[in-house]
Amino acid sequence: MSKNIRLEERDFLILNLVHKFKFCLGRHIKVLARFNGTRSADRRLKILVESGYLTRKKYLYGIPYLYTLSHKGRILLGTNKRENKIRLDKITHDIYVIDTLIYFIEVKDISLKDIESERELHIKDGFGARKHQPDFVANINGERYAVEIELHPKEKSRLENNIRGNYLNFDYQIWITDDNRVLALLKDFQNEYSNIEIINLKEVINYHKY
Repeated sequence: MSKNIRLEERDFLILNLVHKFKFCLGRHIKVLARFNGTRSADRRLKILVESGYLTRKKYLYGIPYLYTLSHKGRILLGTNKRENKIRLDKITHDIYVIDTLIYFIEVKDISLKDIESERELHIKDGFGARKHQPDFVANINGERYAVEIELHPKEKSRLENNIRGNYLNFDYQIWITDDNRVLALLKDFQNEYSNIEIINLKEVINYHKY
């Protein structure tokens, strides 16, 4: 049942976070919106759901609830009125993207303002043929880092096209994976593209203490 509430500055931050990434988990919002604990984050999210600004839904077994913008939330932010489609085959990948983003913010000592999501990059591209963009870009000390989470092998030519594009458009490109075939391909490409750095996904997962 929808009810009216007085929105606070952090509520707008939460809504914009969800818009930035299409969805967030509660644990992501807890960290990025700087809640003191899980209970306080969950209480505020519950209020935003009951007030009609967010929706909370389970999409896959074993995956926590996903928070997305409701129609009311999209209208409030002045974004596209159409509901964002959640691709079931990309949910795990997209969760790891936000986990990695938080890892970068904390390890590289940057802020959310220094991050551009894939969605924001595509919006900048405007209309026309959709081109590849990294999962997110981190702006660190005046340099731009393209960050890619690669869970499964792509065709070698497609992977190289993405690497070449990152090589030409960004100062550095960082690839996150724990797939042995992807690791092998990336190590081969390091000989040709000097700005590639590889981080094992396990390092990101083990870093977090949600």
